[in-house]
Amino acid sequence: MLRCDSLTKTYPSGGRPLTVLNNITLEVEPGGFVAIVGPSGSGKTTLLGLLAGLDRPTSGTVHLDGEELGALDEDRRARLRAEKIGFVFQSFQLIPTLTALENVQVPLELRGERSAPRATDLLGRVGLGDRAGHYPAQLSGGEQQRVALARAFSTRPRVLFADEPTGNLDAVTGATIIDLMSELNRDLRTTLVLVTHDLELAGRARRTVCLAGGRLIGDSAA
Repeated sequence: MLRCDSLTKTYPSGGRPLTVLNNITLEVEPGGFVAIVGPSGSGKTTLLGLLAGLDRPTSGTVHLDGEELGALDEDRRARLRAEKIGFVFQSFQLIPTLTALENVQVPLELRGERSAPRATDLLGRVGLGDRAGHYPAQLSGGEQQRVALARAFSTRPRVLFADEPTGNLDAVTGATIIDLMSELNRDLRTTLVLVTHDLELAGRARRTVCLAGGRLIGDSAA
């Protein structure tokens, strides 16, 4: 489903390149659940962005569902992200002027799909069927993250990327989000790749990839 080969990312810094990722090679199988862990500054979020096609590597390649991202123009990369990729962010990134139901409907409507039945079903699956008409400001942090999860899974993405999805939540609410992500990964067979400092969340993944100093230093199955 997902493969990167000799992935390196550098940025200019004071006249010399700063290497954020150094020669990363890994594969993720279809339906996998992978946690990327490591200290701050180890390159986790940079790796996630490259795997999702949000940025281009300095060298190396990324293949998503058989397509090399570096060989695609920006329009095709954008279409691929819309068709095959979902995102969950630490900051939720809900549209404040839309209700919970409308937020979940957005990616479906952008694809021209009939959105209300699936959005309603997903909100029910994450326990928010009775909050569909509420706006983000009327929801708790945990409820907003559940809306974000429903939105991310609404288009049945082949791969879902999550960047610190429990980072802004208390322990109890974070555990609920972990349960939901595991359930949706299992039931919908969406490949799940996430960056986290949450040891409980990393422990629920079926595979853990550890970075340090921009290098891959560990890769273990649960």
